[in-house]
Amino acid sequence: MKIAVAGGAGYIGSVLVPFLIEHGYEVEVIDSLWFGNHLPASVKVVEKNLFHCTQADFSGYDQVIFLAGLSNDPMAEFSPALNFMSNGALPSYLAYIAKLAGVRRFIYGSSCSVYGYTVDELYDEQSPTTCGYPYGISKLQGERGVLQMQDPSFSVVALRKGTVSGYSPRMRFDLIVNTMYRAAMLTGKITVNNASIWRPILDIRDAVRGYLRAVQADESISGVFNVISDNYTVGAVGDAVKDGVEELTGKRIAIDIKNIQDFRNYKVTGAKAKTVLGYEPKYSISDILKDLFVHQDQFGDLDQDNYYNIRRFKQLNLSA
Repeated sequence: MKIAVAGGAGYIGSVLVPFLIEHGYEVEVIDSLWFGNHLPASVKVVEKNLFHCTQADFSGYDQVIFLAGLSNDPMAEFSPALNFMSNGALPSYLAYIAKLAGVRRFIYGSSCSVYGYTVDELYDEQSPTTCGYPYGISKLQGERGVLQMQDPSFSVVALRKGTVSGYSPRMRFDLIVNTMYRAAMLTGKITVNNASIWRPILDIRDAVRGYLRAVQADESISGVFNVISDNYTVGAVGDAVKDGVEELTGKRIAIDIKNIQDFRNYKVTGAKAKTVLGYEPKYSISDILKDLFVHQDQFGDLDQDNYYNIRRFKQLNLSA
């Protein structure tokens, strides 16, 4: 099977692409390379603005995975117009030309951010999507656009991922567990802005297994699936990072609890992905920390701009 990964040189793609190749798939990447190329030299990478792709770019592929777009709230709020174009219009356009090219499945990397605020219940894929922030709105628009093209000959799968954390060759330290790990290692103190709010956390290794299950699903399967490792309050994440870093380093780590209001509060169930896709998460926050620590010597300066998407995004000076 031949797979094209749009945006495959990013944080998730740099783990997913080698993982898919290990499982016997022929994988090629189309990416603008905003953050460089950290993929194995053997991977074919086409440097291209995805808005400039045509039907010919997807000819001969069986599946397309969309990992591109703007990847978090700070980027979306810095450039709302480019956010809506990249997360809403772009996946719809690529799904449209992929379908014309004869691709059989389109997998869209969505986000649990679409839920917004879930009060005190686990949300499933049929629950309200109430996010009022540009990032979550645009991810939902992307979902709806690609799902509109689903039919018996064109499967569409949208994976609503929890907040991904863990080690990648294209490293990021602007994700909740990674951010707390960095703070603990550099300053000996973790800041928790609001201990009571909930987040679904997703180890990057569980994330790539979610994509593998989507690739391998029967062609009759389409739809939206929550993909998470587990749900935690932010306070619980802070405690887990504190305990984990203390155990790994032997150093005492402090926690600074603040009370900053945040209207993004969601916890979800992954039961549908387990039942339909056969997805089973394997990793905990403790596992994420161990993986980060094992790769500690590879990071260099933890404050370098390339580890923070919003800093790099501003340097690129892009406009809609």
